[in-house]
Amino acid sequence: MDGKVYVPPIKIQGIKTKIVPLIDKVAWIDDATTWIEPFMGSGVVGLNLAPKHAVFSDTNPYTIELYNSIKAGDITSQGVREFLEKEGKELEEKSDKHYYYIRDRFNEEHNPLDFLFLNRSCFNGMIRFNQNYKFNVPYGHKSKRFAKAYITKITNQVKRLEMIFPNADWKFKCQSFEKTISEADDKSFIYCDPPYIGRHVDYYDSWNEEQEIKLHDALVEANAHFVISTWDRNKYRVNEYIDIIWKDCYKVNQEHFYYVGAKESNRNSMLEALLMNYNPADVPARSGRLGEYFRLFYSEKVADI
Repeated sequence: MDGKVYVPPIKIQGIKTKIVPLIDKVAWIDDATTWIEPFMGSGVVGLNLAPKHAVFSDTNPYTIELYNSIKAGDITSQGVREFLEKEGKELEEKSDKHYYYIRDRFNEEHNPLDFLFLNRSCFNGMIRFNQNYKFNVPYGHKSKRFAKAYITKITNQVKRLEMIFPNADWKFKCQSFEKTISEADDKSFIYCDPPYIGRHVDYYDSWNEEQEIKLHDALVEANAHFVISTWDRNKYRVNEYIDIIWKDCYKVNQEHFYYVGAKESNRNSMLEALLMNYNPADVPARSGRLGEYFRLFYSEKVADI
């Protein structure tokens, strides 16, 4: 990292922008490492931290298709600008009528640019599908959403990817986390950001104790260094699964405020947890990494805290 956290073109709830620097400090990576990210989401962590070799995967085919299209040069930053200028003007003139027209078109044709448009104009930046895998997030009711400055912001996010891809051995795959983790070896570093158990449930997928256990077991069997993001606690509840399923891991915490929910009362701070199968104090030193901070405070396993 160069000190700045870059935001990717895709917007999602619960994006890890604020904890990217912490993940950078504990990630066991160098130029020979293959970064493996089985729950890509927006890709914000890997796109900021990943070394020369990386595998990003997700079960959402539309995010994967967008990134592969940018990588292949089929979608360019200039093309994104022209598309959003055109459709943004239509949105300003027709409001919800045009939004739902694009949503219907996307659900029939699956154009990555339509997906980007919907992602940036839907309610609260949500990505949600029904059981038939149809995008079903309602309109965000901002007809002037695609102002010139906003389009430039998105265009620059795509342009940064255009600068990275020619010099990076990165692959984007639509597949399960089990398959992605099974492809790791002892030169891999696996970063997982699964749905937060007990918190994130949607219409086409869910995350429960059985899947949390499958993830733990797959990571243990992979014979690679790994880090998983999860929630530790908030003012209402504690994540009991950390002490049950992940008790063999080390833990690092950071408080994080989530701007999620239509009501301000639903937007609360949360103590995030990074769980890993190694002592973060043992990570080989490199620029901006570690030191007495971890050696003093975070050298115990979960079971010992």
